[in-house]
Formats: sequence, structure tokens, C-alpha cells
Amino acid sequence: MDALQELYQQVIVDHNKSPRNFHEMSNASHHAEGYNPLCGDHFNVYLLVDNNIIKDISFTGHGCAISTASASLMTEALKGKNISDAEKLFNEFHDLVSTEKHIEKTHLGKLAVLAGVKEFPARVKCATLAWHALHGAMHNSTEPAKTE
Repeated sequence: MDALQELYQQVIVDHNKSPRNFHEMSNASHHAEGYNPLCGDHFNVYLLVDNNIIKDISFTGHGCAISTASASLMTEALKGKNISDAEKLFNEFHDLVSTEKHIEKTHLGKLAVLAGVKEFPARVKCATLAWHALHGAMHNSTEPAKTE
């Protein structure tokens, strides 16, 4: 196993076993749901936005190791970012895990370990579910985000 694969596994396992920012946020200014009906993964994403800055972000729900780890990593990456930067990161992350576009990974931090997901098309939906819920929350969507 090469070093990147080992790091990938370590990060996924760590964030799945101990997800960061895993709680319902009672004072959220934005909220959205994400649901994958084929596998049953289901997440809620909560944002506290003030002056266009994500002051706090959290999630609840359940899913596979990849979806839970991706949601956890997403919350760490976005806390303190402004909405336009969060939108940009949403698009970069989606491209990273679902396309062959060259994405500069240095500024993605730990999110870069999920790049290998694109080799397994069925798992792309796992990695992006919470991100689609985030996108829905940022745009005040009332419909659950779906990856199907």
C-alpha cells in the first residue's frame, strides 16, 4: 500500500469514528437535509452565518465511512470561511472527486485524500452527499439534496 492510500484510510477511519462538529445546532441560521435513497445515507447540515461568514457549521445523521468522514472534513474546512469561498470550495471538491480536471490540491488540506473516490463511481455519491446538503443550506433550499 502506498503512503497516500494509507493516509486516505487513516483519515477516513479517524473522521468516521470521531466525526468533528457532529451535533445539531439549535441556533443555526441555515439548514438543509441530504439523502441518498439507494444506500440510506442521510445527513442534516447546519450553518450559523453572520455577515456572510460561516461562524459555525455542524452535521447530524448517518452514513457509510466515506460519507461521514467527508461531512466531518467539510465542517473543518468551512468553519470561518465566507459564503463565496464555501461555494468555490464546494465546486472544487465536487470536481476533485468526480472529474478528471486537474485540481490544485495544496490548499484543500485533508480534503485532498478523498480524490481517490473518483476511481469508484458509486462512492462519489457518498463523498458528496453532505456537500450537496451544504449547498442547499447556503441557498436556503427546502428540498432534501439527493445524489441520485
